[in-house]
Amino acid sequence: MHYVIIGAGAVGGTIGGRLHQHGHRVTLVARGAQLAALRDAGLRLATPVAEHQLAVPVVAGPAELELTPDCTLILTVKSQDTVAALDTWADVPVRGGGVAGDRLPLVCAQNGVANEPAALRRFAQVYAACVWLPATYLAAGTVAAQGHPYSGQLQLGRYPEPDPPGPALEQLAADLTGSAVAASVRPDPMRWKYGKLLANLANGLDALFDERDPELLTQVRDEGAAVLRAAGTPHTTRAEEAAERGDRVELRPVAGQRRAGSSTRQSLARGAGSVEVDYLNGEIVLLGRRHGVETPANLAVQRAVRRAVHDGTAPGQFPVAEFRAILAASDS
Repeated sequence: MHYVIIGAGAVGGTIGGRLHQHGHRVTLVARGAQLAALRDAGLRLATPVAEHQLAVPVVAGPAELELTPDCTLILTVKSQDTVAALDTWADVPVRGGGVAGDRLPLVCAQNGVANEPAALRRFAQVYAACVWLPATYLAAGTVAAQGHPYSGQLQLGRYPEPDPPGPALEQLAADLTGSAVAASVRPDPMRWKYGKLLANLANGLDALFDERDPELLTQVRDEGAAVLRAAGTPHTTRAEEAAERGDRVELRPVAGQRRAGSSTRQSLARGAGSVEVDYLNGEIVLLGRRHGVETPANLAVQRAVRRAVHDGTAPGQFPVAEFRAILAASDS
């Protein structure tokens, strides 16, 4: 199997690096400074027990890579970049005839729940992956994976449910687990992804403030749970998720590095120009509007994070008074 990892950031770099390290054929897809660094010196993957310098092949896009029938595409870009990635890859020819959208499996290893429906418009074989993988993009070409003894855990399944997973997904789960990323095939991957969505509602708050506000965090998550109840959408519980992880993915320090916070905070810190808040808190706002549930706290987080991106506000430095004003306006 040839794994093409579209997005070589913290998650994509860890998954691709671990697979490559354990002898699997991997190609990373990157851009900008990350592409240049990976081409120049390879991927530096720092873990709690060792640091690895990995010569993982990297390309800028499909023009530099021939797709073959044994390729599996793994999408690890942020949700706001999904449509552009699908536009880039769906119509790429595959050796022997046809295009990627018709012939190759696509795995959405991303936060949020909007990626799979978007992918299904362009790809016939879509798989959902609920990702719990504590990792940090440290600098161009360098990723720290803080999970131990497995770097992360993925719940995999066919989208839409309950279609059978197929051999490609079974092979991916086996290859990941053998490469220090625990993976299992599930008949209900979206239930796991909706559970992760509720957990990810804290990401925007983590990006905005250094000090956690337990009351606000509870309000954000309670709104999310109320919306999913109104929509009749099942989700895993935090206890179920913790039990599943067990002692397989423990958060451990990486020498000389400090965990940089949520993926949203990391994007804000890098000045990436966009974050995935529209697909996390914004997803709850969308569902609330559809099902008649008020979601003022999630709307305030969405609006505040978007403003922070626009204004170039540093992580943790959003003015509390300004947020309270946004929250009051959202609740009116």
